[in-house]
Amino acid sequence: MKVVTPVQMREIDSYTINKVGIPGIVLMENAAVRVTDEILKDYGSLVNKNIVLLAGKGNNGGDAFAIARHLCNKGANTVVFILAAKKDISGDARINLDILENMGVETVEVLEGNDLTDMEKRLERADLVVDGIFGTGLKGGVKGFRGNVIKLVNQKNKPVIAVDIPSGVDGETGEIEGECIKAYKTVTFGYPKFGHFLHPGCEFVGELVVADISIPDSVAQNFDIKSYVTDKETVSRLIPGRKADSNKGDYGRVLIITGSTGMTGAGCLAGTASLRSGTGLLYLGVPKTLSFIYECNLTEAVTLPLEDENKGFLTKECIPMLLEYMEKMDAVAIGPGLSTKEDVEDVVFSVVENCKVPMVIDADGLNLISRNLPVLKKARAPVVLTPHPGEMARLTGLSIGEIQKRRVGTAREFSEKWGVTTVLKGAKTVVASYDGRVFINPTGNSGMSTGGTGDVLTGIIASFIGQGLDPVDAAVAGVYLHGLCGDRVANVKGEHGLVAGDLAEEIPYAIKSLI
Repeated sequence: MKVVTPVQMREIDSYTINKVGIPGIVLMENAAVRVTDEILKDYGSLVNKNIVLLAGKGNNGGDAFAIARHLCNKGANTVVFILAAKKDISGDARINLDILENMGVETVEVLEGNDLTDMEKRLERADLVVDGIFGTGLKGGVKGFRGNVIKLVNQKNKPVIAVDIPSGVDGETGEIEGECIKAYKTVTFGYPKFGHFLHPGCEFVGELVVADISIPDSVAQNFDIKSYVTDKETVSRLIPGRKADSNKGDYGRVLIITGSTGMTGAGCLAGTASLRSGTGLLYLGVPKTLSFIYECNLTEAVTLPLEDENKGFLTKECIPMLLEYMEKMDAVAIGPGLSTKEDVEDVVFSVVENCKVPMVIDADGLNLISRNLPVLKKARAPVVLTPHPGEMARLTGLSIGEIQKRRVGTAREFSEKWGVTTVLKGAKTVVASYDGRVFINPTGNSGMSTGGTGDVLTGIIASFIGQGLDPVDAAVAGVYLHGLCGDRVANVKGEHGLVAGDLAEEIPYAIKSLI
């Protein structure tokens, strides 16, 4: 599903109105009908239901005026509080306001300095509140008397349905400055916006409904939209298939380069995840003094002991043998539990420069790459990086705060600059391709904020690459599956006690649910 910025949506609306010829008033009417349909779905009969609508002076307010008309016609007791002077309302919004007043529907101006006592009384009796104060174009947050109105609405703890986006959420970044409506449901139009999915705004959206208001599908083709929200249907199509007449060699040879003293669990988790995702042959390149640990814990994997000079981490003497092993692989992952000591840097750089198959770099691999980013330009095959915000900060030189405020932009810019696929982990993980495409992942939960879950993700992505998926598709499908496993486990065990091993063991069941 495409996801757009508020600017892109305005351009799509303008093209629909001015080029296709669908009047704006028709789009507004369609939006009002769709919101009304959602209210009817939730409430059934609206006869004698008390509904308070909040309207701004723009088109979002115009939607609210049109919604009020439909609710009134369904028997609801409606009042519209307009957080602007009526004389300042124009265009399609004005038309719908005039219709309301001609019908005798109660509309009340609420301006700065007005007493909110009447509004408070109406809110106390309300069965539902409709938020049409601000749309997706809001910048700078909501303060002053409008902020006081929103605070009052939230204090009353009434169900709120938001028109397009909860007032207070930045439609592009998801940021919130000042007050913000807390909705149980948001009905947006045409395409979802980034603010619906990015934190903290996504926490105020509630259930998101993307309503068709008759914008032709062909209109979006006139705009360079390269951003998507990953959905189940897309991932179901991407999951590698299985053939009855096949053998282990048909499902990929995956090499995971991992391991150092005290960090062997990372490789075990990545390896288990890779096998559970369908890998035919898994190889673990590990320090030879630690190889027995992997052999005891992953009996299905082939262990490749590499020179570590009894140090418990890889030394550069292992490079020739490692490069030889890589020649036989379909995918390589490097980094989980690797350490950043002494020669490990040389090992990582040699792998990046010489690997001829797609590669996933995670954890300490990323930390070492951050010391010499130009090595990415020497890669001979596609590279997928899977940083969490702290690792991304080391890769970019930005603060974690800066990254979290611009997750999509940061990931996209990094990928385009260095020619890689970036998986920026965290709530609503972002997958950015070197060609400018961006995918926002909707699955996952806070229970996954625990050690080892990133290693599981590395194993999944590497497995999908080994089974023949394009690295970008492997990252998109892998991230979705990873989050789905977390959601399935949390549904049974809750979020508090979820551990990374739970995710790895859930993978086959989650895949089965997708296919």
